Amino acid sequence: MFAVIKTGGKQYKVAADDLLKVEKLDADAGSSVTFDEVLMVGNDTETTIGAPTVDGATVVAEVVEQARDRKIIIFKKRRRQNSRRRNGHRQSFTLLKVTDILTGGAKPAKKAAPAKAAPVEDAKDSAASAADSGADDLKKLDGAGPAAVKKLNEAGITTFAQIAAMSADDVARVEEETGLKGKFERGNWVVQARELAGN
Repeated sequence: MFAVIKTGGKQYKVAADDLLKVEKLDADAGSSVTFDEVLMVGNDTETTIGAPTVDGATVVAEVVEQARDRKIIIFKKRRRQNSRRRNGHRQSFTLLKVTDILTGGAKPAKKAAPAKAAPVEDAKDSAASAADSGADDLKKLDGAGPAAVKKLNEAGITTFAQIAAMSADDVARVEEETGLKGKFERGNWVVQARELAGN
């Protein structure tokens, strides 16, 4: 069985288990979305065309991931006017997996919600334990955002004193382990850590 659905101003022909890339939807990965604007439903023997939609027909899909497409460059130039403009753009999209094509007003089967709370709680517990153990606020370092601080904590670095005592070899090893290549040098973290550790 196949169906033609409308979403994001576009029409898509889908069948069960198809992977579909559509304009970004407001849904989390692992959740289920239902499309009510079904323009056509058909199988090997008959096809039903909506006017404009097929009554009682819905398509159910599961959100695989929320992501962004490859970067495109928008370049505009007006010759002999000393005018040019260059912008980059990455379009957000939602990747779906079609699970059901329902007709006749049938309702989708309910699934148990995925258990995602545990990892978040673990992360909060680890952050709390780090705070309790006298960890410093590494976000005070220039260019050290939450993601970088998390990687440093996972590598066992939680205080300014640890960073201040690092040699060039230590910095290279930590950057290799955490994927923060060049961050220490660009932000001058070792020098900053010495000043912050002394306060």
